[in-house]
Amino acid sequence: MSEQQTQERVTADFWFDPLCPWAWMTSRWMLEVETLRPVDVRWNVMSLAVLNEPRLDELPDHYRDMMAGPAWGPVRVVIAARELHGDEVVGKLYTALGTRFHNRGEGPTREAIIGALEEVGLPASLADYAEKDTYDTELRASHKEGIDLVGQDVGTPVIAVPGATGERVAFFGPVVTPAPKGDEAARLWDGTLAVASVPGFFELKRTRTQGPIFD
Repeated sequence: MSEQQTQERVTADFWFDPLCPWAWMTSRWMLEVETLRPVDVRWNVMSLAVLNEPRLDELPDHYRDMMAGPAWGPVRVVIAARELHGDEVVGKLYTALGTRFHNRGEGPTREAIIGALEEVGLPASLADYAEKDTYDTELRASHKEGIDLVGQDVGTPVIAVPGATGERVAFFGPVVTPAPKGDEAARLWDGTLAVASVPGFFELKRTRTQGPIFD
């Protein structure tokens, strides 16, 4: 990769569901990348509940129950915060939610959601939107934007980065544990831009042999 490519300021779109531990670790990598490369992350919501709607009958019972019910809450709260308080709150709220859900092991409880809202200076009353479909149209639109770029056969996270001619090229992943830091994080980012610059590149994959590591 040329020096000009690595120095150009770019925007990376990142789609997440706060429930997903793999998206959480990838998001921490992207925050690290922001300190090492001229990158601005634009945070977007996608929904595992929406993603799994067409295949609910194929899911294991416990996962189906989660997707049909509790999985809606956190993404609804984030999208309500965005609609009522602006795009700039999304990344901060995601960090507060993810820290509680994953690092602290609190899970997506109402108490954890309220704690996250209060931490970033948002009204605790936003937690009520977990049970409301007020902004489901906006939630589905945000989800669709990411999925339309990357395709249906994916999960979360989804990232979109500039391709060879500046168009957005989206991928599922990278799926990594723990979140890379320092030079390792920078190399992974450079590699992401490199594969995005190849028009015919679609996939690299191997079986996961390690679970999520939160640090």
